[in-house]
Parts: sequence; structure tokens; C-alpha cells
Amino acid sequence: MASSIASALLLAACGSSTDNSAGTGTGTSAAADTAAPTETATSSAGSGMHMVSTNMLMAKQMSGMGAVVTDAKGWTLYRYDKDKASMSMCTGSCAQTWMPVVADGTPKAMGLKAKVGVITRGDGMKQVTLAGWPLYRYMGDTKVGEMNGQGKGGAWYVITPAGAKSAMASHASPSSGSNSGSNSGGSGTSATMSGMPGM
Repeated sequence: MASSIASALLLAACGSSTDNSAGTGTGTSAAADTAAPTETATSSAGSGMHMVSTNMLMAKQMSGMGAVVTDAKGWTLYRYDKDKASMSMCTGSCAQTWMPVVADGTPKAMGLKAKVGVITRGDGMKQVTLAGWPLYRYMGDTKVGEMNGQGKGGAWYVITPAGAKSAMASHASPSSGSNSGSNSGGSGTSATMSGMPGM
């Protein structure tokens, strides 16, 4: 009888040990699955600025626009004509609408013709650049593939894999239609330049 009770206790102890081990393994696996996001949108505490982080820039063919640059999730990226060499001029309320793309580690490139880099913004964030131009995502794009920021204010343009501004007017952005003639001419000139801001 005593030996039966001892055997039962031994089996119970082994069973609980196995359950704990399995639980730990599952927890580790779940943590590993969520540990490496490729693109996230966040707000900078106290500044009201919105930003997105990515670890990949990609060239993508868009209907009516040709080749454009997107982030890791496929969101269209833009450049700002008022930016200067290695300096973002989009701060404060501007950065709430035009979200700076910040580096998630060392950004990689796929299918791009221009050099990918990183600059330090005035707020200390590491913003991703292409051909020297700081990159942004437009808050008005509500789904992947949209290009509603094209031509906004005569200064915001979808960026091409070569770092130039796209010459095409976006069908999704009526406000860009009135600027399409002058913008197209300007972007043609831009394509022949070195691609560095302020030039």
C-alpha cells in the first residue's frame, strides 16, 4: 500500500514538471513571434508628432505612377521640396500630417537606384533618407497603394527609386490636378540633378 502511494506521488510530480516546461516553451515562442515588427506607427511623447518606423525600402510599380518607393508594408513614401541637405524642415504640426519614416535598425533596400541613409532630426529621431531626401508617409493615405499626397501644396511628391520626385499626378488627389502641368516640368528638371535636397 505504501509503495502504491509513493508511486502515485512520483507520477503526479513528474506530470506537473512536464506541464510547467510546456507552458514556458509556449511563452517563449509567442514572444519570439512578436519581437520583430517591420513597420509600426507611433507618436512622440510630448511633441504631438507622428512617425512610422521601417527596416525596409522597396521599389514598387504603381498603376498610373510607374515605379515608386514604399516601406516594408507597402505604404507610399514621399519627399518634401522644402527639405535641405541632410535636414528635415517638416516639424511640429507638419510632422503630424506627414509622418517621418524613422529607422528600425539599419534600413535595407530592395530594387532602389539611389543610396539609402539616415539623418538625425532636430528632435533626435533617426529619419530614413533616399538620395539625401528625408522620407515621409502621408496621414491622408488610409490604405496601402494610395498616393493622396502627390503634389500637395506644390511641395510633396511620391519619391521614385532614383530619389527623384514623381512627375505623375495622382488620380486620388484632386488638389494635385491644378498643379500637374507645372509640377511635371519641375520634376523633369529634378531628375537630371544629383537628387540632393536644396539643389
